[in-house]
Amino acid sequence: MARLLNGWAKLTCAAAALLAVALSSACGAPAVSLAEGPREYVATDYERVLDRWTRTEQLFVASELDDLLTVTSTYESWDFRWAYVVRYAEDYRLTVDQRRALFERSLAEVDTYHQFYVALYAQRHQWSDLTAENAAWIIRLIDDHGNETAPSEIEAIRKPGAIERTYFPYTSPWRRAYRVRFPVARADGRRTISPDARWFGLRFAGAQGNEQLVWLVDTDPNRRVIE
Repeated sequence: MARLLNGWAKLTCAAAALLAVALSSACGAPAVSLAEGPREYVATDYERVLDRWTRTEQLFVASELDDLLTVTSTYESWDFRWAYVVRYAEDYRLTVDQRRALFERSLAEVDTYHQFYVALYAQRHQWSDLTAENAAWIIRLIDDHGNETAPSEIEAIRKPGAIERTYFPYTSPWRRAYRVRFPVARADGRRTISPDARWFGLRFAGAQGNEQLVWLVDTDPNRRVIE
């Protein structure tokens, strides 16, 4: 009995340690602003903006320290899209008209859906297939108001190329890449991310456990962009 209690105590401590690491990681992430409007970015700002909007989490088995799931995701917000277009236009030497058209097309999408670029690794390769009929992991958009939304579309990027590997450098041959889209509003008009949300995130849940990627929201109305 004493041996059993000792083993349970060790397992509890390991789980507590992993939870502490996860919480400190989330708390250390920068707050983000969902405000729209023009930005004054140049191409070299892209990496900084990418880091601001990207989150990574890992799901471990505490007793064996097995890496069941590693997920990295970038929320393609208004702010992120502005920096992305500036960098893309510079790299591809777009004309002024081409750049303007790309801005208009990209920023207009923000009114329709929340889009996330997701790259993930699972313990078994087939378990990282989010489009499978009986997927090992179910993904939901959540916030602190209790909203929970299923994806409207999960687009598998079968062969990530130069664009994905350059602009989302955490993409690798060992990870599957997706673009996951959620509606901005439900049929009744309610927002899937509350206007008063203090945080929103992606939750991955399955038989082996669950993990959340969290974006803290800056609520100061006097700040448009958080550096």
